Amino acid sequence: MTQDQLFAEIKKKQSFLCIGLDVDLNKIPSYLLDTEDPIFEFNKAIIDATHHLCVAYKPNTAFYEAYGLKGWKALEKTINYLNTHYPEIFTIADAKRGDIGNTSTMYAKAFFEDLAFDSVTVAPYMGKDSVEPFLAFKNKHTIMLALTSNKGAFDFQTKTIDDKEVYKYVLETSKGWANSENLMYVVGATKAEYLADIRQIIPDSFLLVPGVGAQGGNLQDVCKYGMNNSVGLLINSSRGIIYASNSDDFAEAAANKALELKNAMALELSHYFKS
Repeated sequence: MTQDQLFAEIKKKQSFLCIGLDVDLNKIPSYLLDTEDPIFEFNKAIIDATHHLCVAYKPNTAFYEAYGLKGWKALEKTINYLNTHYPEIFTIADAKRGDIGNTSTMYAKAFFEDLAFDSVTVAPYMGKDSVEPFLAFKNKHTIMLALTSNKGAFDFQTKTIDDKEVYKYVLETSKGWANSENLMYVVGATKAEYLADIRQIIPDSFLLVPGVGAQGGNLQDVCKYGMNNSVGLLINSSRGIIYASNSDDFAEAAANKALELKNAMALELSHYFKS
């Protein structure tokens, strides 16, 4: 999927919502545990109930790897289901990979070729030769951690070197890497006050923004400082949507929560593009 196609889908749905599929078997309705593949059945129900309200889904691979082969099979079935039934949806493998070149190439093949995700999250700590192998894949996107929503982000990311924060060096350096037009960036919603500076460095890139809702991020602030002429935002919500209920009505409850966010996003879009 190209970024232009993603923007077209955002305009069509009046939504830039990404739903995180972070499945914990301790939190899903108990009756699903009696099915052959509880993780996939949970995901399928969530997807069928919410696909018209969002433009992206983001499985966090740790929630699948934790269950071994069965978990990985559930992830494979989930992405296959999305690509077959809802090909207009942008898919994100939240894997946060990052290693030396040859290893990164194999990670990229795993997520882009074998599983056929549109994008994957990566950590930039090892530098360009750990990220460029992901960027080499045509019409695939690498979503690089830039400024994250966790408290530990202040340990390194906001430290200054020669009066400039480390995350700004990361952003500026990444723009010079091969195929950098395939880069997107993770910026936490709890760091909304930093978005104005970030947009000075990467005005046109898409930002994946976790942290709205359960982690305390504010949608209006993110839109105020982060939105660009192509919207340029994917706002992720995971727990707040998929665990809205742990009863038989879990999919309907998830859809209701997704609709609330989608309507709030439509309002922000109308404000931005009117002005």
